[in-house]
Amino acid sequence: MQNDIVSQNEEIISVGELNRSAKYLLENNFSNISVLGEISNLAKPSSGHIYFTLKDEDGAIRCAMFKNQNLKLNFSPENGDQCVLKGQVSLYAPRGDYQLIVKSIQPAGAGNLMQQFEALKKKLDQEGLFNLDEKFQIPESPKHIGIITSLSTAALQDIISTVKRRAPSTQISVSDASVQGDNAHVSIIAAMERILEFNKKTESSPIDLVVFARGGGSIEDLWCFNNEELAREIYNYPIPTISGVGHEIDFTICDFVSDIRMPTPTAAAELFTEFNYQLQDKFIEYKMKLESVLNKKIDELKNLLLQNQSKLKNPITKLREISQRLDNADLRLQQNQKLIIANYNNKINLLIGNINNFNPEKRLQDLSDKVNSLNEFLQRGISSNVKNIKNQLIKLHKNLEILSPLSILDRGYAILTNKTGAAIKSIKEVSKGESLRARLSEGSLDLDVKNKNE
Repeated sequence: MQNDIVSQNEEIISVGELNRSAKYLLENNFSNISVLGEISNLAKPSSGHIYFTLKDEDGAIRCAMFKNQNLKLNFSPENGDQCVLKGQVSLYAPRGDYQLIVKSIQPAGAGNLMQQFEALKKKLDQEGLFNLDEKFQIPESPKHIGIITSLSTAALQDIISTVKRRAPSTQISVSDASVQGDNAHVSIIAAMERILEFNKKTESSPIDLVVFARGGGSIEDLWCFNNEELAREIYNYPIPTISGVGHEIDFTICDFVSDIRMPTPTAAAELFTEFNYQLQDKFIEYKMKLESVLNKKIDELKNLLLQNQSKLKNPITKLREISQRLDNADLRLQQNQKLIIANYNNKINLLIGNINNFNPEKRLQDLSDKVNSLNEFLQRGISSNVKNIKNQLIKLHKNLEILSPLSILDRGYAILTNKTGAAIKSIKEVSKGESLRARLSEGSLDLDVKNKNE
């Protein structure tokens, strides 16, 4: 479209192209403006749309408010009403009509309130009350939530149902306050002070997060949250705060001075329950990591056993028996490992099943202690099995040494051999003067036969 606008400076364009270009410019440069004026020529066709003219002493503009926006009005506008309109400037291309597409209408009194709102917002901003660097970090997993709202509001029920669904172990306390009316800000400040008094008296489970909650409404309905005294109290409050006031399109001074603003009370509840809601996934992740570590340890032990088996390759029957014992020990070790892993998986599943009934942080610590205990038990079992096998191998090795003919030489005996290396078993195999060799335990001797004594 921008290329079309540029090219129009160099060529002749149609009326439709001119209107489309003008429509593009208007909608992109006046997409969300507020206009004060008097309603006239009001028309309400059966379609549910509203058409009228907004005028003042200096000019007039045609306006259109479509049904989907019209249904949100909390009053019925009439000719002669002074109103503040919020919307987007556009152009009806088929006729070239310049118009305002209206998103919301507020009586002129609301326009004055908006001026007060902007003035207070600018003042507090200049004083640094909106400074992001001074805001508290919202606790990742708050244990005790303080809700400041009226007991009769739907916002409170929305928060309670969200917490029950996502993090039922989270404790909630409500500090009742009026959330609409001229003196509602006084009630809200009193509710904040009650929470501080509660924390002074309760060391075991203090409130560690405060949520301001109220459903949507007109600017007049939400005006108590634009009070300067309340804003300063929230700014100086020693507990982290969340503003969950109104709907997504509603903004109050409370939103800016709180530590974080959420578009609705339900969104605020989803924010502070997110950690607990994701906790089950974290337990599954820890379980997978634990299984991986155990399987790696088992593989290392298997490799060690295989290495020991390879060193025992010998046709001797005794070594075959030892090899068979090692295989049996390996199978028993695998069975023990599988049993330990199965038992631990059952315990993890039980912990996951009961997570909603216990404090997640404590359960996580208990689980960690049990893992350490099981790991120590596993290490002791493995060390004991390996030590027993080694002792058996040492014993068998000694037996083999005892049975070896070389061990006989150590007791002073010798082996006589002739020139061909054949062992001499009888005097009949030797001739007088023949040279022989005597193999001792250490070294050998060359001998000559002088006499034969039969």
